Amino acid sequence: MTCKLNPSKPRLILFCGHAGTGKSTLAKKALPIIINKTGEDFFFLDKDTAYGAFTAQMMKLTTGNPNDRDSPYYLENMRDWEYSGLLDIARENLALGVNVILVGPFSKEIQSRKMFEAGELGIPEGVAIQVAWIDLNEDEAKRRMELRADPRDDWKLNHWDQYVQRRIEPPSHPSLQRFNNLEFDEMKFHHLIDFLIK
Repeated sequence: MTCKLNPSKPRLILFCGHAGTGKSTLAKKALPIIINKTGEDFFFLDKDTAYGAFTAQMMKLTTGNPNDRDSPYYLENMRDWEYSGLLDIARENLALGVNVILVGPFSKEIQSRKMFEAGELGIPEGVAIQVAWIDLNEDEAKRRMELRADPRDDWKLNHWDQYVQRRIEPPSHPSLQRFNNLEFDEMKFHHLIDFLIK
């Protein structure tokens, strides 16, 4: 199958959710299936890949801790700039007719409903926006973070009671579908993909 762009109505597909839920893993698993089903190319953009090294260097220079992604200092001085840059990259590709799969927590943006509105995002009208919210209960998310031993999770794990207060419940919206990733279900996963490309 020859892949192609979709310049008339590009797609913005988001894999969102809290830390440790498996967003990136599921998005990478979904990508070849989405390409196969749509026959279209996609630009894959993960927040950690796009800003991981840059933010690590900035946090090292300012606080001495390159792994901090959750402290009040990070949230006040870095977090929104990361998301702004990420959306700028997505916006540029969508304006060129390039489909985008975007991976990141986006909890604030989802809660405010900003991620559902092309006008709010500054992306072209007509872009099809679909959101997968990856669910995982608090205890299992913590267990998986402990297992993966990523130093960027240290602040969360050391301040767990404070961190979990930021775990939002996403709003109901026709463009959002939730996927419980406690035990992977292949059939439900394919139903999720069908929802994302409808």
